[in-house]
Amino acid sequence: MNMKFLFYNPTKLLFGSGKIEELSTHKLPGKKALLLTSNGKSVKTNGSYDKTAEQLNKAGVEFVLFNKIMENPKKEVIMEAAGFAREKECDFIVALGGGAVLDSSKAIAAMATNDGDLWDYVKGGTGKGEDIKNDPLPIVTIATTSGTGSEINAWGVISNAENNEKIGFGGDDRLVPVLSVVDPTFMVSVPKKYTAYQGFDALFHHTEVMISKGVNVATETIALSSIEHIAKYLPIAVNEGENLEAREYVAYASTMAGMTMQLTSTTAKHSMEHAMSAYHPNLPHGAGLIMISKAFYEFFIEKHACDEQFVKMAKAMGIKDASSPYDFIDALVDLQKKCGVDDLKMSEYGFSKDESMTLAENARSTMGGLFLANPCRMSVEDCAEIFDKSYK
Repeated sequence: MNMKFLFYNPTKLLFGSGKIEELSTHKLPGKKALLLTSNGKSVKTNGSYDKTAEQLNKAGVEFVLFNKIMENPKKEVIMEAAGFAREKECDFIVALGGGAVLDSSKAIAAMATNDGDLWDYVKGGTGKGEDIKNDPLPIVTIATTSGTGSEINAWGVISNAENNEKIGFGGDDRLVPVLSVVDPTFMVSVPKKYTAYQGFDALFHHTEVMISKGVNVATETIALSSIEHIAKYLPIAVNEGENLEAREYVAYASTMAGMTMQLTSTTAKHSMEHAMSAYHPNLPHGAGLIMISKAFYEFFIEKHACDEQFVKMAKAMGIKDASSPYDFIDALVDLQKKCGVDDLKMSEYGFSKDESMTLAENARSTMGGLFLANPCRMSVEDCAEIFDKSYK
């Protein structure tokens, strides 16, 4: 077991049901916030907007609303929000929402204080890879879904539709949120299918770090705990949305992914899905990950790249006498059936089978760094074959 790791996370985390009520009692990093939300209605229907506004008012913080963030957020919206933050002289960001909003906050925070275009600072694809010169705006995150873990890390994923690129942005310590609220009461109204998609995103963060070359004693400890809780509680959260206990355990596992991804790394699976939703932006991230999951993990099992890690995960997912890496596949398929997502079809989102190589090449060119975390080599042809096997 690797006993070496680097971990840095200065985020003050308020976790648990009702924790939003404590927001105003903690020091906020400014006096005028850009309140960032999605372009949907969820923050109004789940009550999080009103409670956040109430807490900001109690803290004596003025705020202006920017509510245009979409699923798979685009570069143009990031730049518009950053310009709005400068125009309104905001000195910090409150990101209220799901993964797209939390991801966007990192890029907006950077571009609100730095010149040029976001792609000047993206380190991948057609990005110019420049360093962020000026300190970004401080970020406060309030998560309303369980999936990305980006409420407590320095990363976000942004799309550039012009070049069919969807790339991770960030990694700068200055983009780590200073304060985060994870209040599962906001999650009970998340629709069934999105609860499943988001929950599997959280699961795959942990399963990917478990097979990563960089897995270490800290990563594995947190990841196995999280995998166990998702396997047990995600089907309940999906099928009994108002079950707060289930929501709490899934939210715990999701937030812990913000830590495991910093301690280690995800793998090429995330690169591959980013290519999928770069070309088909109507595809929810978690759904894409589910579609390719079985074939992706079977690739490494067939090569015996990390058999022991798969057995450990199978045991965490409830197969106590697991002895074969294929037991993990059985547990994964069973969990997908319990959550009603075992028959998702790429064709229903506009994919055709002849796209496989295009997607594989895009995954390597935009986020090739994650391929280095794989437990063994995966060529572009291997990657294309996984897409082929996953196609329905």
